[in-house]
Amino acid sequence: MEPIKRRNKIVAALQKTKTPISASVLAKKLAVSRQIIVGDVALIRATGIDITATPKGYVLTSEESPDNRYIRKIACAHQLDETQKELYAIVDNGGEIIDVIVEHPVYGEIKGQLNISSRHDVDQFLQKMIRSKANLLSDLTKGIHLHTIACKDEFIFNRIIQQLSDENVLYQD
Repeated sequence: MEPIKRRNKIVAALQKTKTPISASVLAKKLAVSRQIIVGDVALIRATGIDITATPKGYVLTSEESPDNRYIRKIACAHQLDETQKELYAIVDNGGEIIDVIVEHPVYGEIKGQLNISSRHDVDQFLQKMIRSKANLLSDLTKGIHLHTIACKDEFIFNRIIQQLSDENVLYQD
């Protein structure tokens, strides 16, 4: 298959779903290597199509919030061993962790897509961190980081904030 045709098929596949699609799945579907897909996505991004890489795969980035969720940022600060407690507190109270953001002194804002909405997602994320021996982005900022949280309404958001406060993981300046 010609590279341009393959890239069009990648974009079409991403347009059909809001669920992330991994590079491995795309590679198998298009009968190429995972590395070819990674390169194709980079070239697609260079054309101005906004594709986000999440821990679960690629998604087209949308500025819209068609489901009218309540979306806010929170500031947290904690040690590595408190990560599970923080993430569980958010999802157990009806929130989705959209991303993590840190402020780097050289690079400025660094954002990582998470899209975590259940304990299962939390466990998968933490297992992937352990398997890959990767550091959390918050390691760059001594544990201080932001999360974008999406939930049904302000009541649920306030419940999440209260739980995080009770768990002592909210950032206190």
